[in-house]
Amino acid sequence: MRDYFLRRLLLVIPTLLGITVIVFAVTRLVPGGPLERAIMEAQQLDAASGMSSQAAGQGMAISEAQLQKLREYYGFDKPLLASYVDWLGKVLRGDLGTSYRYNEPVWDVISDRFPVSLYYGLTTLVLTYLVCIPLGVVKAIKHRTVIDNATSVLIFIGYAIPGYVLGSLLLLYFSVRLEWFPMGGFVSYNFEDLSFGEKAADLLSHSVLPLICYMVGSFAVVTMLLKNHLMDNLAADYIRTAIAKGVSFRQAVTRHAMRNSLIPIATTFGQNITLLVSGSFLIETIFDIDGFGLLALTAIVDRDYPVVMGVVFLSSLLLLIGNILSDLLVALVDPRIRFH
Repeated sequence: MRDYFLRRLLLVIPTLLGITVIVFAVTRLVPGGPLERAIMEAQQLDAASGMSSQAAGQGMAISEAQLQKLREYYGFDKPLLASYVDWLGKVLRGDLGTSYRYNEPVWDVISDRFPVSLYYGLTTLVLTYLVCIPLGVVKAIKHRTVIDNATSVLIFIGYAIPGYVLGSLLLLYFSVRLEWFPMGGFVSYNFEDLSFGEKAADLLSHSVLPLICYMVGSFAVVTMLLKNHLMDNLAADYIRTAIAKGVSFRQAVTRHAMRNSLIPIATTFGQNITLLVSGSFLIETIFDIDGFGLLALTAIVDRDYPVVMGVVFLSSLLLLIGNILSDLLVALVDPRIRFH
């Protein structure tokens, strides 16, 4: 098993290289990049000022020398492969480049928003499993009872409503009409002037509505996944045999059926690791949360390619590591499983 995980770790490197090569090529080939936008802005300024659109004998608002400087600034003066090698060399030295929009190192731009997304992602992940696993067990044991039917209705209603739509409704009712929660933001503007208790209360009041939107989609998946597998295991022969030998139903559930039912939960755990940073740009936009997801969307719209590459690199790395963690959790949950 040790050799298997070592191979998986070694495969992270070529997989990550493949992902970044594809995304890097896309950023260089799609139209409307930063170079084209700079030329368009120069032409618009030239037209607005009433000057001639001819400059240095060229049919554009900037000269060829200025255009060459722009290519050098944006890194478009070299072939695609050479540019990628330069970017990769900087990454190996811990340099993700400089943002076109913010004119700051990409790592600084990302690190400023990382705590926000980490807070929401980690809280969502913990609360989801803390609530959904016990709820899935109760629904499996109380199948087709009032508890099961009532929770199923609530779960699937929440699953059917997109998080960003629910966020808009929650803001309109609880923030605008009832004024129970703030309209948005991660914390209040005077957060630094508050005491520790007031800071905790302020952070909690800003977190309630976004966390509901983050959690509502994953509730149905995790809960029903655990319920269905637990019901299958409770109906298996080994559970009936254990009960026939004198094992109580509670012990049969907790010691036997529950452990096997957690295998699919452990399998999907690694994919949820990306929630720690990626978040949801739609939810972050509605609640005005300056997090990782909104940063990625803004970078794509503004053609801020260094930030795009930084976001893709970190997200892909987390996803690959998360998949390895999933295999490790599966092996811990079920000792019978052996990876080769």
